[in-house]
Amino acid sequence: MIPAKVPANESEVSTLRDLRQSPAIVFGATGMVGRFLVDRLVGGGVETIAISRRAQAARPRVKWITADFTNLDLGAHDHARVAFNMGPIWKLPAALPALHEAGVVRVVAISSTSRFTKTTSPIKSEREVVGWLIDGETQTQEYCEKHGIAWTILRPTVIYAEGQDRSITRLANLIRRFRVLPVAGRARGRRQPVHADDLAAGAIAAAVSAAAENRAYDLPGGETLTYHAMCERIFEGLGYPPRIISIPPALWRLGMSGASVLMPGITTAMGTRMAEDLTFDAAAAERDFGWHPRGFRPQFQMKGAGQPC
Repeated sequence: MIPAKVPANESEVSTLRDLRQSPAIVFGATGMVGRFLVDRLVGGGVETIAISRRAQAARPRVKWITADFTNLDLGAHDHARVAFNMGPIWKLPAALPALHEAGVVRVVAISSTSRFTKTTSPIKSEREVVGWLIDGETQTQEYCEKHGIAWTILRPTVIYAEGQDRSITRLANLIRRFRVLPVAGRARGRRQPVHADDLAAGAIAAAVSAAAENRAYDLPGGETLTYHAMCERIFEGLGYPPRIISIPPALWRLGMSGASVLMPGITTAMGTRMAEDLTFDAAAAERDFGWHPRGFRPQFQMKGAGQPC
């Protein structure tokens, strides 16, 4: 696993200093983005109340609470003012009354740009998630505005963290297994992968920005590149020369429906999207809380016989 990046510049240190006045609550603290967020908060001296469904090992500056969104009991004695939700946004509304009772006045939550890109997906489960995302955003906004809680919703593009995610790392695992990767057609649809650690940093910056209150932001990664070029970068991050095979889209649709056993996660819908631009504008986030994520240069460290960390 790539180590979490610690605050490295005066702006980051100043941002974290603003959060030290009271504990910060983190939902999804053991998830992909949540781990980076807790590392950043703790590294910046912020007392953190981390919510997890399972008991966790003790850690300095972290108070673990074993709970989920529906049975949360914080108690006003913790005086938490800011809450971060790094878990599914459609689960957050169930916890908002407990946050309000505990004195939280600021909420930053992650959603996804999938609410825009998968509305017409041929896959029923993807369309269902779109509905959950929209409902979660709407209910969060309505509750917060009714009870005087400032909210910010962050909608990242595809999130990755080497060895941890289910998109970029899934492709890396296929490349490691077969040393070759098929794509549908020319795969020229543009992508903007965003690292989970950058998303954690963006959540912290948004939490202390008055300009970001009561707004939703699209958060693309720091580089726009074609799907084909993105796959080349994954090969490079593994230390392999790119070997990408272009399959005619019609043949992809015919063949991939039966290839899911050998290549899990590779679907006919995925092939169609390889030709689509799934890009978003970061200008508002750049203006309001200094969003400047890294470019896409994944590095997959190896353990033993070539397994990802």
